[in-house]
Amino acid sequence: MKRIHFVGIKGVAMAALAVWAKEAGYLVTGSDVEEEFPTTEVLAKAKISIFPDFDPRNIGGRIKPDLVIYTGAHGGRENEEVVEAEALGIPTSPHGKALGQFMKDKKQISVAGSHGKTTTTAMIATVLSHADYDPSWAVGCGQIRGLGLPGHYGKGEFFIAEADEYVTDPGHDTTPRFLWQHPDILVVTNIDYDHPDAYVSLAAVQDAFVKLQEQSKLTLVNADDPASNVLMNRNVMTYGFSKRAEFQVTHVGFGEERTFFTLAQNGMRLFDFVLKVPGKHNALNATAAAIACKQLGLSWQEIAKGFLAFEGTKRRFEFVGTFGGARVYDDYAHHPTEITAQLAAVRQWFPNDRIIAVFQPHTYSRTKALLAEFATSFVHANEVILTDIYASARETETLGISGKTLVEETAKYHQHVFFAPDFAAVQKLLTKHTQSGDVIIFMGAGSIYTWSHSYVEG
Repeated sequence: MKRIHFVGIKGVAMAALAVWAKEAGYLVTGSDVEEEFPTTEVLAKAKISIFPDFDPRNIGGRIKPDLVIYTGAHGGRENEEVVEAEALGIPTSPHGKALGQFMKDKKQISVAGSHGKTTTTAMIATVLSHADYDPSWAVGCGQIRGLGLPGHYGKGEFFIAEADEYVTDPGHDTTPRFLWQHPDILVVTNIDYDHPDAYVSLAAVQDAFVKLQEQSKLTLVNADDPASNVLMNRNVMTYGFSKRAEFQVTHVGFGEERTFFTLAQNGMRLFDFVLKVPGKHNALNATAAAIACKQLGLSWQEIAKGFLAFEGTKRRFEFVGTFGGARVYDDYAHHPTEITAQLAAVRQWFPNDRIIAVFQPHTYSRTKALLAEFATSFVHANEVILTDIYASARETETLGISGKTLVEETAKYHQHVFFAPDFAAVQKLLTKHTQSGDVIIFMGAGSIYTWSHSYVEG
């Protein structure tokens, strides 16, 4: 196999695997829609050729790949390029299955969880890389600050990857994507009810995590997360703030845009760490990363050094610039738990500043299922601007809900909530409300990732 073609290559998980494949020596091409994605710059840096839009000729007439990897978006296996590949007898594979296949010859460190898996995976990759282990990794983000591209083919024995609970190919293969992995070390940051289009309940999500644990050798479990109690059985190490955790975070402090935390094991202090990312939730992510790296043979000193090199990932509290004296950030938070945690972290770093949260809801199904939780998730923001809902490509119904619905519900709990359907309306509101010294954070998983840059650029 020499040539691999990625259908929907601009997706964050697809781009990371494409970069890995390019570094592994494969001839890599891809296709996607023409709009800019958070991965556009990454793919350009990796010098990967991308065909604009989808066309069967990208398969049969131009490149003739040996393997076609596709994503659940853009029609999945019904995408015209995938259909053409199968008609020509070219092997095809959904992304999750392909990732598991490429990981199989390495020692696998898989990071699963409804929230925090991207950051935790990137932390582990950064620490191992700076300790000269030369691991492979595939992280679903545009860039890892302090490390580089989101995918890497390393000569070392480890492969670190996100383990995503979403289904392999919506409408065709409901296997959770992470079940294609067989981890030597599995990290579970938490379990929450997300993806209501794929799971009917929290219990269904928990069942998927239990199945992943059954094919893992060692599981690191967040002892503070009640939903993760289903994993408290054999071959488990626990971490958290609670005293019942084997590895306990005993202190967290903040100052000069740094997070400080102390780690103990069974009551005995182990080490003091410093992070360049905010929030108690990131101290918890770093704790999981530290334990995983320690199990792989690193010293606490090596781990601490690696943490100082880690400066976050693209779209995770990413500093974009300043405008009118306000600091502007971009963040991927799109679930109530993530919004609450991120705004709490911003408040901890900037306790005396006004915080303005601009949130674009992502998918009608998620917004409707978690409406009450979304409404109460902005407590740490001084002002909240909510936009129209950004629909998934798989959605055809609004389910009787809109951005205005979320505004009305949020206004029951927050005094300063505004509706601005699109970027132009958001820009107008921010111009009216922003003061020098404010902190503005754009949040969401839809098209909002371009808004922060557009706002700073004026």
